[in-house]
Amino acid sequence: MKIGFLGAGKMAEAVASALVQSGLCDPQDVIACDTSKERRDLMAKLYQVTVTDCPLEAAKACNVLVLAVKPQDLGTLLADVKPHLSAKHLLVSIAAGKTLAVLKKAAGTKPRIVRVMPNLALMVQEGMSVYCAATNAKPADKRLVAQMFGSAGAVLELPEKHFDAVTALSGSGPAFFAYVLNAVVEAATALKLPADAARLLAEQTLIGTGIYLQNTGRDMGAFIQAVASPKGTTAAGLAVLEKSSIKTILAKTLAAAAARSAELRR
Repeated sequence: MKIGFLGAGKMAEAVASALVQSGLCDPQDVIACDTSKERRDLMAKLYQVTVTDCPLEAAKACNVLVLAVKPQDLGTLLADVKPHLSAKHLLVSIAAGKTLAVLKKAAGTKPRIVRVMPNLALMVQEGMSVYCAATNAKPADKRLVAQMFGSAGAVLELPEKHFDAVTALSGSGPAFFAYVLNAVVEAATALKLPADAARLLAEQTLIGTGIYLQNTGRDMGAFIQAVASPKGTTAAGLAVLEKSSIKTILAKTLAAAAARSAELRR
């Protein structure tokens, strides 16, 4: 099985590197296509994959094509390769906002299509990727996509109707979490902690909390109460949070991102 990446930006690099490093694909079975010589040279040097600047070359050589160009460039790309697509092709799109219907219209009815919403943490093999499949996709196609993106983090299948919310939470979420994390670091430095120590403490606390909750499946409310002993330091801080409008602000943040995702679909 050969996998072609039409577009070799950071997201494509993250997936390709995970495929190679996990052993799911041999480097010679991966083709990275990009107009940028710099990106082609980097992919060839770091991962020993085949590179090209010709999408048709990748389409002819590969049964699986990852559509990893910018959303505004996707229409032109698919118009170029459409005559060379057949029922043997599986298209895996990570182009934000491009629905299965849009992809099918641009690529034609022959190829099978799976849409994926990944996030930036793919670059450190801790990504969160959500996918949905067109009606002509086979069970084996979905298993393959789950393997591909699962090699760089967690993966989940959801109906496409949830993708605006998915985009807001896991797609845009890294920026939102980093925003809050940065605010916590700034608050800690205001308490006279050295900046580098504050950042390490904040980052590791976030990582540890996430891993603990994920590994144990513990109810979040119960976890909060377990950390907060009566009249202790955690309880004092939680009292401030409970009196604040933070829940409303976070709800509005996700709603705004989801609304923008819906606008991009139109």
